[in-house]
Amino acid sequence: MNPGRAALWMIGAIVSFSAMAVAGRALASNLDTFEMMTYRSLIGVVTVVTIGGLTGHLREITTRDLGHHAIRNIAHFTGQNLWFYSLTLIPLAQVFALEFTSPLWLTLLAPFFLGEKLTALKLAAVAAGFLGILLVAQPGAAPLSLGTFTAAASAVAFAFTGIFTKQLTARASVTCILFYLTTMQLAFGLITAGIDGDIALPTLANLPWILVIGFGGLTAHFCITTALSLAPATIVTPIDFGRLPVIALIGVWLYDEPISLAVLAGAVMIFGANYANIVIGARSHRAS
Repeated sequence: MNPGRAALWMIGAIVSFSAMAVAGRALASNLDTFEMMTYRSLIGVVTVVTIGGLTGHLREITTRDLGHHAIRNIAHFTGQNLWFYSLTLIPLAQVFALEFTSPLWLTLLAPFFLGEKLTALKLAAVAAGFLGILLVAQPGAAPLSLGTFTAAASAVAFAFTGIFTKQLTARASVTCILFYLTTMQLAFGLITAGIDGDIALPTLANLPWILVIGFGGLTAHFCITTALSLAPATIVTPIDFGRLPVIALIGVWLYDEPISLAVLAGAVMIFGANYANIVIGARSHRAS
């Protein structure tokens, strides 16, 4: 275990996710979310094929479980589009806080899809997390915006992505999963972006932001995976939560977004629920 190195990798993930959020906002005036996903996936295909070819891992790509890959990538494509769309509608801190509910949704869905037991302690942690959602969304204090719903829906879609990814990892390599992730979502992006017969081409001005989105996602998930290989989730998760104050400060600095104490308090409750679930799961694993 090396928590120091894990923390450094998680800083890389925080920088990558924050950069993606800023890039998504910068591109919103020129590209729709489907176009963003098309260019992101194109960069991903080139990256995966190049690295896979250089390291000899392309032979791991098989046509097995194509239907399962398709379902997983539809869920991820949906969630990512909703996430990018939410960035343009509500404060960045609110988007990130609602995104952190994804593990809570996964906990509720796991008994139906993964056969995992939902204990009373886990259910209590999820209930606390959803109280945090109420603080973030503040129903009744103001009309719920479309962005609140799309950000919450993206978290549900990401939870399904996690479930289908966990099922696939038992039968497919990381290279195989990433290959179908990028190629299928490139196809989805071309279909959805081109359905109106007009796909906006990158300009010199927005090309750097497209590169940030393209490489940011791959870099962020690589950093998290590496961090988890160096330290347990009980150490990595609190560091990942650092994304919220960082993006809140970015929102203040770049977009004059106010820092809402209710959003921060709700986010703390959501984090506490996620952390409790990790601790409960770790204890159950040691006991079994």
